[in-house]
Amino acid sequence: MVDDAQPPPEAPSALWRAASTLTVGAVGTISRAFLKTFSKLEVNGLDDFTKLLEERRDVQGRERGLITVSNHLTVIDDPFIWGALPLRFLWSPDNMRWSLGSHDIAYKDRRILPTFFMLGQTLPTHRLAFSPYYGGPFQSTMTEAIRILSRRPFASGAQPSDQPATRHGIWPFRFSSPPEYTENPSIDRSRELSDPFTSSQLTYSTNEDDSFPSPSAYLSRRHGWVHIFPEGRIHQHPQQHMRYFKWGVARLILEAEPCPDLVPIWIEGFDAIMHEERTFPRPLPRPGKSVSVTFGGRIDMVAAGFVEMRARWREMVRREKERDADARACGLGECPVSLEEREDAVRLREEVTMRVRDEVLKLRVQRGWPEEDPKARLVDTWREEGRTSKREGRMKDGSIVKEAGL
Repeated sequence: MVDDAQPPPEAPSALWRAASTLTVGAVGTISRAFLKTFSKLEVNGLDDFTKLLEERRDVQGRERGLITVSNHLTVIDDPFIWGALPLRFLWSPDNMRWSLGSHDIAYKDRRILPTFFMLGQTLPTHRLAFSPYYGGPFQSTMTEAIRILSRRPFASGAQPSDQPATRHGIWPFRFSSPPEYTENPSIDRSRELSDPFTSSQLTYSTNEDDSFPSPSAYLSRRHGWVHIFPEGRIHQHPQQHMRYFKWGVARLILEAEPCPDLVPIWIEGFDAIMHEERTFPRPLPRPGKSVSVTFGGRIDMVAAGFVEMRARWREMVRREKERDADARACGLGECPVSLEEREDAVRLREEVTMRVRDEVLKLRVQRGWPEEDPKARLVDTWREEGRTSKREGRMKDGSIVKEAGL
């Protein structure tokens, strides 16, 4: 991270901003063209959502970040969801979402794909199934997402650099292929990333060997917008049931400063555009399908209980910092190691995650689907009833699960 003693840059280089605007705008425009021209699109709640985005146009005037969450049907959910937005938003990257993309897919080559996805505001995220050492909710990309929702300065125990901060151009990355691990895969080496954020290059590392731009280092990204699919996998169910939510979303809500806004989204029909059992030509979306995007209202974070849960989290952290020097060195988005698996902290994250899922479920019911069985929210339900021993494919309940990718 950038040394807080140095004035942080207002924005990345002009070349980077131009390339990012072109990438985000072009992909969004293509998505909108497909939905408007080759699909039967229904959009609900758009006026309230665009009003919220209009309020956020003035970057310096933003007072909090924005989190959007939705169910996950296909590999093209993002960016196609944003094709429902008017064009004026699609060409304004400072007011568009940052998403989390799978490191093993979106960043698997040495240069072209990583640059495209970074320009498209997608952060490299390690999944535990493919990266047992660097995946999970405490990886450095989650720290970056929390900081995007917040604003500088980020207090940290990192040592300041004596080198001046520099802006990045179009090729600022250092890539690394996934190493061939021989150690016990149950060992979590992600905690060895003592300082994944650098002060001189405005970058951060996801695995001790690669290097990516750190968007949160720039003032123009203050109180940004992060979109997340908490199911963590593509899930196509005939009755539109959702899987349980993973609790990385809880970290975003509990640890961003100040409390971010939260907007749930419900999508339907995208599985018809890109069904997992589709045949040749598999990479191409299918035209002529009915799809809908429903934007929920901005959640009242006090009435929904999130503010109270954040207060409980802050108290946990305060007590840890009083007794532990390592905890005191943690900056914004850096969870004290002692609170990663402690029972009360885990229960709190689960409570937040359940509440977020309930907000998305309200939109599902609003769209005419019946109330679900309450046990569908539990991970044990999916382990015991919803799936077979396979990680992917058609499960016992008739749903189809896919990690990601074409």
